[in-house]
Amino acid sequence: MQTDLLNRLFTAIDTTDTDRFLQCIATNATFRFGSAEAVSGHEAIGAAVDGFFVSIAGVQHRIKRTVANGSALVCEGEVTYTRLDDSRITLPFANIFEIENNLISDYRIYIDIAPLYAG
Repeated sequence: MQTDLLNRLFTAIDTTDTDRFLQCIATNATFRFGSAEAVSGHEAIGAAVDGFFVSIAGVQHRIKRTVANGSALVCEGEVTYTRLDDSRITLPFANIFEIENNLISDYRIYIDIAPLYAG
């Protein structure tokens, strides 16, 4: 069940499809990307995700490991971003999810995103 949810989530992200992304997220969920302020609810999460998607030309995740414990799910991997100038950068990340009723109720992304926008 959690594997299917992660597959749907990362497919939505890697195709920059905010609507499909939100189908994986509970309507009252909390979302935090790196050091940005956490946002809650579909409207705020969708706006944050859309804002990020327009700042990049593409994205591709490679999940290296997942660990589940009850409703908590952790995954780590590498993400390759294509910048608007078509250059690419690969960065490590870790995500922590809380899952309720097969939807993500809390989504925390741990990544140093600064290199994406540097130089």
